[in-house]
Amino acid sequence: MSNQEMLDKLRDTIVTQNINGCAAATQEALDAGMTAVEIINDGLSPGMKIIGDKFEAAEVYLPQIMMSAKAMNAAMEILVPILAEEKGADDEGVGLAITYVQEGDIHDIGHRLVTTMLEANGFKIVDMGVDVPNDKISEEVAKNKGKKLLLVGSALMTTSMLGQKDTVSMLVEEGLRDSVKIMFGGAPVSDAWIAEIGADATAENAADAARVALNLMQ
Repeated sequence: MSNQEMLDKLRDTIVTQNINGCAAATQEALDAGMTAVEIINDGLSPGMKIIGDKFEAAEVYLPQIMMSAKAMNAAMEILVPILAEEKGADDEGVGLAITYVQEGDIHDIGHRLVTTMLEANGFKIVDMGVDVPNDKISEEVAKNKGKKLLLVGSALMTTSMLGQKDTVSMLVEEGLRDSVKIMFGGAPVSDAWIAEIGADATAENAADAARVALNLMQ
């Protein structure tokens, strides 16, 4: 089987939510001499992009998205230790992403998908979970100041979205704003909102979030 055929197989296991098949195809690609980065960027990520596009087009629904994410996670369990070896234990990859769901919100499906996609594209992750208050966010940013830092916050409700403005304001007040790129997402978040509150970017879906995040780090 050629490398391209193996990459296509990896992609298809994501699209078809084949968890065991994805893990097996990942190991098969590694055994054939492919790098973890190649497997992620050229096999797994295109699969997540396809499933994300299908979700946006209402061709698949949340259960399918979550099963594809589980397939991705099965592959990442194999690849994360190898990525560390390939990049060096102290390498922070393309950047360190602090991900969380805003205080007052416990909707974490989008958050988990975005976190998975960022990790798949080379980010090291600090996942703070759901219902995270702004003081905890600023503490985490301060602790990692000086690194290639990306803050990724999610809010699915208009009420919790308002907390994103407070997040930016707090980082400004504490002199941390210039040390971090800020990306916010969630159903009510728009480009106009991002511009109004002084954040850096938003994205339409998890696959697009990875692309936007990589561009911010450049």
